[in-house]
Amino acid sequence: MTTESRPQWPQEARTVHDRGIDIFNPTALAHALPAQPIVVGFSGGLDSGVLLHALAALPAARAQGLRAIHVHHGLHPDADRWAEHCRQVCVELELALDVARVSVDHDSGIGLEAAARHARYAAFRAQLAEHEVLALAHHQDDQAETVLLRLLRASGSDGLAAMNQWRELAPNTIWRPLLKQPRAALLVYAQANALHWIDDPSNAEHGPDRNFLRHQVLPLLRQRWPQAGAALARSAELLAEDAQSLRSEAAVRLAGVLASDPATVSVTALLAQPAPWRARLLRFWIEQQGLPPLRGGAIAIIESQLLHARADAQPQYRWQGARMQRWRDLLHVGIEQPPLHADWQATWDTRVPLQLPDGSRLQLDTPFETTVCVRARRGGERVRLPGRSHHHSLRHVLQQQAVPPWQRERLPLLFAADGELLAAGDGIVSARWQAWQEHSGARLGWISP
Repeated sequence: MTTESRPQWPQEARTVHDRGIDIFNPTALAHALPAQPIVVGFSGGLDSGVLLHALAALPAARAQGLRAIHVHHGLHPDADRWAEHCRQVCVELELALDVARVSVDHDSGIGLEAAARHARYAAFRAQLAEHEVLALAHHQDDQAETVLLRLLRASGSDGLAAMNQWRELAPNTIWRPLLKQPRAALLVYAQANALHWIDDPSNAEHGPDRNFLRHQVLPLLRQRWPQAGAALARSAELLAEDAQSLRSEAAVRLAGVLASDPATVSVTALLAQPAPWRARLLRFWIEQQGLPPLRGGAIAIIESQLLHARADAQPQYRWQGARMQRWRDLLHVGIEQPPLHADWQATWDTRVPLQLPDGSRLQLDTPFETTVCVRARRGGERVRLPGRSHHHSLRHVLQQQAVPPWQRERLPLLFAADGELLAAGDGIVSARWQAWQEHSGARLGWISP
């Protein structure tokens, strides 16, 4: 196919557009194109095949660098054949295709479908270049299924807003131009343009929840309410508007409960908020920190076991590699990090960053006068602080500066060749190190992974 070929717009498809869904009008689609290069997530199925074909018919999309990515999950015996089908389609459309092979974690504990989705999005992130937009072919029926699934999982307005047409996939963006198109319109388009596509046999199984809704629940609803899919999708749009208003208010309220470190919040300030807002602020805070969303019953556990814990307790809540911990009047949250092993140490010449075993790193913008020894805490260390004439126990300094116990276990200690403690992480420095920094203009950084 050349860049000049155009899709056919049959009468049935035009009837669909007359109901207000006109994304397959070439002029409307061209008008909706983002300014950045587009990469289509291409499974080889009907939906992504239609999207790729429609975009390939637009000279503007091609001029911006339109291409496709196929993720090879390796879960089906025909996976190689599906990848070859995608290659052939892209040859005919004269488009570049990248095939990304992934390994799906069967023991993740989140189910095979969710594990495959995580692997797929990780592949997208790895394949996308800066400023590229990932175009996905989710349509109105997918949106309706998502709304029903989340209703049955007792989701709030954020969850029921379902999929947005635009969503961040840091540092890129996801675009879903087909969200207002029913699958029937895609099928009409595919047949009118003689497209060929793959039917994944797993989509016909009724066991998975989404498939059960697709094959049994939604057809039954449509018998009574023909516009059920469109109505559910419209509800998602309205809830998305409500959710955005709530997010704006949540941002204002979160600023009032955050401590100096954005990964910490004041328990006292949080408890002053009404209970529904506490729940929303916790979820919003977790999202802002880039952590996995909390499980369904997490808020109740955090309320009872962390927010209302004794002042001297240190309860914690763990989920999907993240941890929230209460210490004194603060809640701390972040990716769970292992402590430095007591026997670990390294020599650092300070000219290049030093990678630590937990994935964090030390770096200096100006090299120190000699190499330094970096090691874990072993107990008994003493440090002479700036402005002091005598040494203090590092343990007492850490307590006075309110460094949480689990962070103390990870602190890299920097020692001079003569054995003097120069710094603990980048927050506690000795008088000697401070004097050198002021003289050299250097700055020490301990960067989280």
